[in-house]
Amino acid sequence: MEKFNRTLRGYDPEEVNDFLDEVINKVEKLVQDIDEKNDIIKQKDEEIRNLKNQLGENDRLRDKLENYEKMENSLNQAIFMAQKTSDQLKTSAHKESEIILDDAKKNASRIVNEALLRAEKIEDEASNTKRNITVLKRRLKNIIESQLQIIDDIDDLEL
Repeated sequence: MEKFNRTLRGYDPEEVNDFLDEVINKVEKLVQDIDEKNDIIKQKDEEIRNLKNQLGENDRLRDKLENYEKMENSLNQAIFMAQKTSDQLKTSAHKESEIILDDAKKNASRIVNEALLRAEKIEDEASNTKRNITVLKRRLKNIIESQLQIIDDIDDLEL
């Protein structure tokens, strides 16, 4: 604390006034420092709020990222399963097509063989029919010739 010199009516007013001026200056400086500190505190509080908001946004984005990563894993698994199923379907279809082709070849061979047998049978029937027609023609010719001979013999008898 400051000590003042004594004068006739108490303390020296000039020293007291100087001291008060000094105290006022110090108080004003303290008030100014406090105001500056309050401004800094307000700025820091604002920065803290912004950082908390950013932190909250970061947490939200991190959660979204985790969800997207889970979705990506699920999609990758689904794609893998679809690919595996596709490969199985292709293999199955290929085997089935081979079986169908084998059956078709067997059926085609059977049909061709049946057709050849029918054609051979029809050809035999046609040959038999031709022979029968030839035999029939010969018989008819013989019958007609014998009938003509009989007619000639009858003509010879009547004269």
